[in-house]
Amino acid sequence: MNILAPSVLGADFARLGEQIRETRDGGAAYLHLDVMDGAFVPSISFGMPVISAVRSCSDQVFDVHMMVQEPGRYVEAIKAAGADLICVHQEACTHLDRTIHQIKEAGLKAGVALNPATPVSVLDCILDLPDMFLLMSVNPGFGGQKFIPYTLEKIRCLREKLNARGLVTDIEVDGGITLENVQQVLDAGANVMVVGSAVFKGDARKNTQAFMEKMR
Repeated sequence: MNILAPSVLGADFARLGEQIRETRDGGAAYLHLDVMDGAFVPSISFGMPVISAVRSCSDQVFDVHMMVQEPGRYVEAIKAAGADLICVHQEACTHLDRTIHQIKEAGLKAGVALNPATPVSVLDCILDLPDMFLLMSVNPGFGGQKFIPYTLEKIRCLREKLNARGLVTDIEVDGGITLENVQQVLDAGANVMVVGSAVFKGDARKNTQAFMEKMR
């Protein structure tokens, strides 16, 4: 199933609740929330209070992308804030296996993310553990960047690895996705699209509907 996950990072924070409801009304089942610590990535975004506030106005699946060092420290707090899925970076976890199990033991779905220059081969040992993989198609930390073309081959490679093991795990892609390139990303083997600027700039409901139609 193809899933659209509008990224809150691209929203107008003065109209955050309204715009989130517009994405829900447009058909987006997921909401992508980027937590940045200013260390793993250069930016600082938001944390638990914002996630909790947004949870009160949305019944969407909360896909929380932890762009922080050693994210295992925050699993219980992020769960309490309303997360349904916590995605951590392979590059940020000293003990990735432990962190995945920690998330699952908390009763949440677990995702593992890779930066653009990290090869998918680093996932070989844990390929059957996560509920989702996130391949970054821009260097993380800022919204509005252009899609990095070589990440298409990474998507194909990961899908082939999953298929070879009989796994139907979701592949999410985050960064620079537009109506013009979303079909390429789907064709490469991804099925969860994180979209920020292209949803939230303008009419979020209409933009969401346009992506949903394109992804059918």
